[in-house]
Amino acid sequence: NADIARDANRPMLVHLDDLRTSAFRFNSAAAALPKDRWDYVVAMRNAVTERAARLPFRRLIEVELHHVDLDVGYELTDLPADFVQREVEFLTSGKFAGHADVPALTLTVPGGHTWHTGRTGEEPTTVEGTPVALLGWLTGRSDGSDLAANAPLPTLPPLG
Repeated sequence: NADIARDANRPMLVHLDDLRTSAFRFNSAAAALPKDRWDYVVAMRNAVTERAARLPFRRLIEVELHHVDLDVGYELTDLPADFVQREVEFLTSGKFAGHADVPALTLTVPGGHTWHTGRTGEEPTTVEGTPVALLGWLTGRSDGSDLAANAPLPTLPPLG
């Protein structure tokens, strides 16, 4: 977090160089990782752990969602559909599943997929919308006004 705060105001060309350099380092390290090491658990920030095999997708999440955050015309609706589907799946089955601060939720795409997440043992709030609308709300990038729900939408914890 301190690095982000310190470096946020650097010139765009410096950010681009840093992005390219870190992508090269990541790709080199990933290519050198023996196949039997992809099941290792890696310590992330904020006491989060993750399987090494999930790191490439976690990096893609950072790139795609922060691209939206730049406010340069790349919107949630520009995200690739397969990315949106996979990220909603990740958030519902991993990040928010069983989370004490997330009430039971059933998220539904009309005529499509349904996900269950949050606390267990209680009647879920049903939330319906497009995958992009669900992703926007789950990631805190929208207020959920484009979703339909059978109760007021809860405030979700930050992804940090």
